[in-house]
Amino acid sequence: MLGFEVVVIAILIFVLITVWKGVRIVPQGDEWVVERLGKYHGTLHPGLTIIVPYIDRVAYKVITKDIILDVAEQEVITKDNAVILTNAIAFIKVTDTIKAVYGVVDFSEAIRNLVQTTLRSIVGEMELDAALSSREKIKARLKEMIADEAIDWGLTVKSVEIQDIKPSESMVKSMELQAAAERERKAVVTKAEGQKQAMILEAEGRLESAKRDAVAQVTLAQSSAQAIQKVTEAVGDRDLPALFLLGEKYILALDKLAASGNSKIVLLPADLQEALRGILGRTRSA
Repeated sequence: MLGFEVVVIAILIFVLITVWKGVRIVPQGDEWVVERLGKYHGTLHPGLTIIVPYIDRVAYKVITKDIILDVAEQEVITKDNAVILTNAIAFIKVTDTIKAVYGVVDFSEAIRNLVQTTLRSIVGEMELDAALSSREKIKARLKEMIADEAIDWGLTVKSVEIQDIKPSESMVKSMELQAAAERERKAVVTKAEGQKQAMILEAEGRLESAKRDAVAQVTLAQSSAQAIQKVTEAVGDRDLPALFLLGEKYILALDKLAASGNSKIVLLPADLQEALRGILGRTRSA
């Protein structure tokens, strides 16, 4: 009887193990790939399913929900030889389980590497300023370029987001030095422009002053000519008007000389009229 009980217990244990191996409950959002004797046999969908124990085995458990893949930060050299740091995040979904498990060794790692290399290629074709300001353009091109490859692996790229794109520390220092140099250049240009405008205004001032002096001299000469003409018309003598004007100026000059603090003695010529004729370069006729 003891031996029979042992056999019964062994059969029960075998049945339990067989049932445990044959019955599978697939959770919602998963698909399981079943292989029979090492070859693909079928795909288990969410719910209660039964496989053949000891022959069939669940080889892969694939998540069919959206998968978030974090793409590590990397250094990228732009077209103008600037070094920037960029990273991304990809949202993918498995749409063909068989291609996802048999088309590539690790589809998650494959997508990460594909995003990294494609992102490096896109940014490498752009200059620094364009790369830093064209995040949406880079994202659109990145999704477009990796979509075909993802389809071959049974994947759909839902979205690719650029998490960060920034200059490297060395580039930041270079940009700061460049900005400081640009500010200094603008300050020098502004100062030079100010000096230029000041010189122009000063020259214009001198020109205007010279013009006014010339106008004043012309006006004075015209006034003197009119005075000489009027005196000539009054006295009818050719030399007398000039003698009159010179005498007036001569007397004014002597008056100023006499008023000077350094002058002590003022000598007047005995014949003022003859002195004026001498100034004119003429001598009175006998």
